[in-house]
Amino acid sequence: MTFDPYFIKYAEVKLMADLAGKKSISATKGGRQIVIEVKSFIGRSPMGEFETALGQYLIYQTFLSVTYPGSPVYLAVGQSIYENFFKQVAIELILQRFQVFMLVVDIKNEEIVEWIN
Repeated sequence: MTFDPYFIKYAEVKLMADLAGKKSISATKGGRQIVIEVKSFIGRSPMGEFETALGQYLIYQTFLSVTYPGSPVYLAVGQSIYENFFKQVAIELILQRFQVFMLVVDIKNEEIVEWIN
């Protein structure tokens, strides 16, 4: 089975991730496939959008753990929403509980600010 990080399939369910790419582990181990789910959090309720994003993340993570073990999912968010929402104690508890990997992105400069595992 070929790894196609854009399409996540398990049994009769097919999903499509936002991005996919390679994150280098080290020069000696090469790279590994990752899946990135990008969320803008531009709606009225950051908590409502977080509930949806977390649900998608957990579904992708579950299917990939069976079909492509070792291919992590990252939730990508802008630096501003990360600082203003994701750093709240209650949200950090949820992220830790569900072991959510994140990419914090400087949207203006189109740069990854931080990888959070």
